[in-house]
Amino acid sequence: MNTIISDIDKVLNKISLGETQISEEFIEQFGEDIKQSLRDWSTPRESKDFSLRFSNIGKPLRKLWYEKRNPSDKPIEPSLSLKFLYGHMLEHLVVLLVRLSGNTVSDQQKEVTINGIKGHLDCKINNKVVDVKSASRFAFTKFQKGLISEDDPFGYIAQLSAYEHAESSEGGYFLVINKESGELCVYEPEELDKPDVPILINNVVSSLDSESKPTKCFPTVAEGKKGNMKIDKNCNYCEFKKDCYQDSNNGKGLRAFQYSKGLTFLETVKSEPKVEEVYEW
Repeated sequence: MNTIISDIDKVLNKISLGETQISEEFIEQFGEDIKQSLRDWSTPRESKDFSLRFSNIGKPLRKLWYEKRNPSDKPIEPSLSLKFLYGHMLEHLVVLLVRLSGNTVSDQQKEVTINGIKGHLDCKINNKVVDVKSASRFAFTKFQKGLISEDDPFGYIAQLSAYEHAESSEGGYFLVINKESGELCVYEPEELDKPDVPILINNVVSSLDSESKPTKCFPTVAEGKKGNMKIDKNCNYCEFKKDCYQDSNNGKGLRAFQYSKGLTFLETVKSEPKVEEVYEW
């Protein structure tokens, strides 16, 4: 895996110079992968009920607890729906580039199971478990600099670890494409950063079955120097923040203020901000 990026760069240079062509076999395979992405994207799930999957076992417990009890019947925002689609397409493009570079791809979308929880491998590359991700510039930088273990709100490392455990494999990788620039990077998490997956799954199932809410996902953050506290950036777009913080501000709930940097949600207001308060959000 250490040479994947340079291998891909070499084949891209050859294509741009007209020194090589893509075989019909690879073109057909890529076309089939894209068609399957469209099918999956446009086919509604049989059940909208909450379910644990490899892709969400590493998410914050409190968020999962709310998701289980409050399944959304609202459609996904159109822009987010499109992001999902072209993200999957980009990931198939990365797999195509790996094939073109002479590396071996196997076990695409193989279904695996641990303790009744299912997941689907993106693929193996040269017999190593690989999770292919398309990422924003910010998220890409976290992978590129090895910071994802310190800030992993979507549970990517737990997801990769689950694939490894299911395949009795070690040394899995993330292969990531920057959706904005087209850059690629490879990241191999440290073994110490990976959870014991069966224990993690048992803990998650137990917590979600309990009527007691898990602790809040992220600590609050100081806003200014006068005692005001805001919710963590990862909570800003959470659909459950009103319920989650309903006891804040002496039982009044979150208060939202329109700062120049954007809407800020205050969990504690000690000093009234000198900006507009927003009541409908």
